[in-house]
Amino acid sequence: MLTVNLRALVWNADERRPPAPVRLMLAVVALIVSVLLLGLFLSLFFTTTPITSASFGLSFVAILFPGVLAVGLAVVVDRRTIADLGFGFDRDWWIDLGFGLFLGAALMTAIFLVALAAGWVRVEGTLTGGSRGFLAGFTLLTIQFLAVGVSEEIVSRGYLLTNVAEGLSGYTTRFVAASTAVLFSSVVFGAAHLQNPNATLVSTVGISLAGIFLAIGYVLTDELAIPIGLHITWNLFQGGVYGFAVSGLGVSANVVDTVETGPDLFTGGAFGPEAGLLGVFAIILGTFLIIGYVRWRYGEARLAPGLFSPELRWRE
Repeated sequence: MLTVNLRALVWNADERRPPAPVRLMLAVVALIVSVLLLGLFLSLFFTTTPITSASFGLSFVAILFPGVLAVGLAVVVDRRTIADLGFGFDRDWWIDLGFGLFLGAALMTAIFLVALAAGWVRVEGTLTGGSRGFLAGFTLLTIQFLAVGVSEEIVSRGYLLTNVAEGLSGYTTRFVAASTAVLFSSVVFGAAHLQNPNATLVSTVGISLAGIFLAIGYVLTDELAIPIGLHITWNLFQGGVYGFAVSGLGVSANVVDTVETGPDLFTGGAFGPEAGLLGVFAIILGTFLIIGYVRWRYGEARLAPGLFSPELRWRE
């Protein structure tokens, strides 16, 4: 009897996979180890290799790697399908992606216009691109933010949030399970940016709020289309179009080259808008817009049932 009970702690015989807590621990360990090893490799590589197209390609792979690893864990360990990760790829998926792309661009444009009208940013040039020139620099930046948006959404929302929500759903209400999952994945998302340049406790809270914002479209549709689109253009317009810092990181290729001159309380200072009230207001507004869009598109805005009952491969 003891042997059977111990086995049940690490293996769900009905679903032929480990239970949610074990899967989460495996994922956290695997992701941390892989990121550390990859960071060590990249640091060694760039000490002896100049920044070229090849080194950019390597950094692109490095950005995607956590997402690829999460997909592998989801398919092999969790026994989930690719579609269940939030990649339905039907007509609705692509329409939702378009909405996410538009919303990210629109919200960041609103932040820029308000800051400009208030005199909190100063425009110093246009179409800047450093040594590579604007077109090459902006193209590489776009590719980079595509990879960031896809990879971070797979890890934070597609994997972590889903496993927590599914694991808790049998012990509490779906609302509590989803709320806890959103909060947990968002705090992890915020903590992952703690080592970024210019990061503070305030910026970490801001990024965590952004994580909740990104999660809303996922928990209402069970698809990653809205958060991926939103994540991509929020970052791209933040740094590449309007010249703000992106989570503490400077961007060399800008459509509009700006300098932040206003109070950090509103602008976010050297970390970027997420650490300021302008970013918080945009996040709150965007959350309501996502809920309204989902209600308009699908007739209601409710927690997606698939979030709690994933489609499994090889279920007996």
